[in-house]
Amino acid sequence: MPPGFPFSDDVRFRLVELVCMGLAVPAASVSLGVSRTTGSHWWRDASIMKPTKPHIGAAYGLADPGDVDRAGGRGRRLSLAEREEIMCGRRLGHSYKTIGDAIGRDKSVVWKEVNRNSSCDGRYYARLAHAQAHVNAGRPKQFKLIGKPELCARIEKWMGDGWSPRLISQILAMDYRNDANMRISHETIYQCLYVQTRGELRKDLYRELSLGRQRRITQHKDRSAERRGKFNDAYKISDRPAEADDRSVPGHWEGDLILGSACKSAVGTLVERSTRFTLLLHLPADHGVTAVTDAMIAAMRDLPAHLRRSITWDRGAEIGGYERIKMELGAPVYLCDPRSPWQRGTNENTNRLLRHWLTKGTDLSGFDATEIRRIQDTLNRRPRPTLDLQTPAQRMNDLLLQSAA
Repeated sequence: MPPGFPFSDDVRFRLVELVCMGLAVPAASVSLGVSRTTGSHWWRDASIMKPTKPHIGAAYGLADPGDVDRAGGRGRRLSLAEREEIMCGRRLGHSYKTIGDAIGRDKSVVWKEVNRNSSCDGRYYARLAHAQAHVNAGRPKQFKLIGKPELCARIEKWMGDGWSPRLISQILAMDYRNDANMRISHETIYQCLYVQTRGELRKDLYRELSLGRQRRITQHKDRSAERRGKFNDAYKISDRPAEADDRSVPGHWEGDLILGSACKSAVGTLVERSTRFTLLLHLPADHGVTAVTDAMIAAMRDLPAHLRRSITWDRGAEIGGYERIKMELGAPVYLCDPRSPWQRGTNENTNRLLRHWLTKGTDLSGFDATEIRRIQDTLNRRPRPTLDLQTPAQRMNDLLLQSAA
């Protein structure tokens, strides 16, 4: 070929193919009538793959990532022959659908392959793409908790204190910003708990989760018809002042009951919206109107007036003493709409956390006042992502110090 003659893409593709088959770049360049410098430039542009720099599979005897599956049929991965068809189709300007029909694959498979394994020069080289796919198929990675007893022990301790996997992941990320070995995602923890083959944590640790489930389940929303409310003359949540929705104003509380086995025992919960500070109501023998009203008044009576602005509660019969609560605490009680627990989202989330200790199906009358207080204090010392990893106790203490000043 005369000097200065413009080379076609066929020559460039042929050079890449020869090098992939084991021929040295200078020898491949000479055989095609290309200068060694031009050949080296072509190869350099083609061989810098995305996102890594692979060894060339065909040249070094790597296994074909498109081999057939164990059942004897074609596997999910593309073979070298299929990638060569894709390369030819791309050079001829065929659409992804046309190429997919030719190799018996969906057009999305072809599109993903071209975008994933094209070279940085924008061209798709079948053998280079095949080698890149082999490198990317190096799975599975070693599970991150393997051989890390210190990290496992820390996770087990925190889960024993009622911390969720997501919270553990955030605290580790904050404490070990410069040590990737001590950071782990919440999904990895869940996989270790739910996937049998990835057990590095205690097998019974799933019991420490707030829901105590041994496996994941599909979530279904209840779309049943709403029931009529029982307190037509009470304040509705729509009557609640707008400042209650703004968490920058403290003193607005949400409450409900956590019920024990057969609904015969209960513990009352009150959580302040801005600080997430929680008060637990000890109800050892009764959770009727009088018992709940007395316990709520006793728990909140000593709070400063500006820290008991309102209480939002579910429409359970136990809140029938709302008029007395308003009179003695100076805090109006607002009732949620029927079957609308999301209107007390802060309280619902708190109750879910409390289920770590007050598990479903348990006779809650067996918890004495000291134990209920210990659970309350433990929860209030739990860092919260919504509080920039501060604790509810810290936030409430700051408010009380401001009141005393």
